Amino acid sequence: MARTSSLPTRPGGTPSSSALDRFFTITERGSTVGRELRGGLVTFFTMAYIVVLNPLIIGTQADSMGGFLGGGDIGRAKLLVAAATALVAGVMTILMGIVANFPLALATGLGLNAFVAYGIAKLPQMTWADAMGLVVMEGIIITVLVMTGFRRAVLNAVPAQLKTAISVGIGLFITIIGLVDAGVVRKPVGPTVVELGIGGFLNGWPTLVFVVGLLAIVAMTVLKVRGAILYGIVGATILAIVLEAVFHIGSQTDATGKVVNPTGWGLNVPAIPSKIIDVPDFGLLGHFNLLGSFSTIGVVSALLLVFTLMLADFFDTIGTMVAIGAEAGLLDEEGNPPNSQRILLVDSVGAIAGGAGSVSSNTAYIESASGVGEGARTGLAAVTTGVLFLIATFLAPLVAVVPYEAATPALVIVGFLMMQQVSGIDWQDLEIAIPAFLTIVLMPFTYSITAGIGAGFVVYVVIKLVRRKASVIHPLMWLVAALFVVYFAIDPLKTLLRIG
Repeated sequence: MARTSSLPTRPGGTPSSSALDRFFTITERGSTVGRELRGGLVTFFTMAYIVVLNPLIIGTQADSMGGFLGGGDIGRAKLLVAAATALVAGVMTILMGIVANFPLALATGLGLNAFVAYGIAKLPQMTWADAMGLVVMEGIIITVLVMTGFRRAVLNAVPAQLKTAISVGIGLFITIIGLVDAGVVRKPVGPTVVELGIGGFLNGWPTLVFVVGLLAIVAMTVLKVRGAILYGIVGATILAIVLEAVFHIGSQTDATGKVVNPTGWGLNVPAIPSKIIDVPDFGLLGHFNLLGSFSTIGVVSALLLVFTLMLADFFDTIGTMVAIGAEAGLLDEEGNPPNSQRILLVDSVGAIAGGAGSVSSNTAYIESASGVGEGARTGLAAVTTGVLFLIATFLAPLVAVVPYEAATPALVIVGFLMMQQVSGIDWQDLEIAIPAFLTIVLMPFTYSITAGIGAGFVVYVVIKLVRRKASVIHPLMWLVAALFVVYFAIDPLKTLLRIG
């Protein structure tokens, strides 16, 4: 339920509220303008890495962008992707704040961008414009599903405790993201799946920055210091800059992405940039070919790729918005956030905008939970984050100062906050406990929100069938479970149909 508090009063005793307060229902939701601004700032710092990371993922596809760029210039491709990534994220996040009044930020979806870059754009004769055309098409389909009410109907069909499991699973998911990005958890050379640091030990100055940042945020959180997450990020970044200046630590990877310095910085090398302001180049916008892939790889193959993109986008956002709403205390009795239809609509348009901007589908970011952890409860926080993304189009060198190791402690703390919701699941009821368990554990273990949701939905339906309780399954749950079966079997189906 939404948190409420009494309106502030003027000396005469009459309630007072500004137009800004009334528009975003700030006081009604128990927040203040200061908290919203601070929450939006924290969210931005927590997810600003996408402005740097997205070019490293899709900017490497300069060859498929070659016809547009006038050659496979990876350097220029990365600059174009960085500017467009920040621009589209800024516009869509502001739209989320104004239209849906929800503290949720959007940007190019991680995982989806990698799938597009390496699973679609690298198909024989496929160009980047063709791949972006598929993304735009997927966004159009989801937008239609939202406008017809289908997407919200699916949300209402999901049992409340499964929604809780989605929130908890996402909490663990962003925790593992934080730990992996900080280098605390790594894939080893030996037989184990993952290990602590390098060889089972924490090594390197960047790891120290993460540990100090995490402990500082923990201490301030326990002491109920407002702004703990933001202070932790800023403080850790300053420490990182000092350590780099003194010890010249350097990056983990070289220009080709090969790891040459395991104890180096994971993404950015923190240093005060020589150039803070740069004029952005938005030349990549509009670089898409809506139907080009149909002639390149065939109709059936193109439709399967659209279906795969659509399912990932469809359910990632449902899980994310429920998790953010739960953390903010904004869910209704059915476990849904306010203005959910508007949230879903803006997110769907984000997929179209991302494809049209040639930076891959834009979707809701679970990192928004860090801003909620700082007190954000309304769309003003999202507007704040969006404005900062627009500013980042000019300040890309400054955004690149914050290293993974300084930002990721926030994700670990937010993961803990979201994990607390696990008490809302009845673990004695195996019919819901087993699907909930699989939903929770598969998200971090598979590095996929969609995989966790899909496994939980399918197993939930199977258990009800085994217990001869098919009548209690919502019709849409039948449909969604069937779609997830297809989703999980997409590669065998492609082999069977001799596609790709």
